[in-house]
Amino acid sequence: MDWVKLVYLVILLISGVFVFLAPFFQKGDERRKFINSKAQSYAFTVIIGMLIISVVRSIYLTIQGNTSYNGDYVEGSPISFLSVTLIVYLITLLVYRKKYGD
Repeated sequence: MDWVKLVYLVILLISGVFVFLAPFFQKGDERRKFINSKAQSYAFTVIIGMLIISVVRSIYLTIQGNTSYNGDYVEGSPISFLSVTLIVYLITLLVYRKKYGD
């Protein structure tokens, strides 16, 4: 594995863990908890949608008889899947913070 990919993976995992766990350790009012739960639910909906698309794609390619399909993730790698998840969560968190005024 290339060392640049390894460094990217470590940075992505550390920042992802920080972004997902940081709101749980902050003390605040109900509005902040509401904003975090809305952003998390939207990110969860996007993840489920991506996984459904992946399953439908897999079924379609299997029915078509495509032997080159190997059952990979939605975008080809778990790193890209985590990146999309992290970006969706950050964007929705920023949008809801702006919308509900945190």
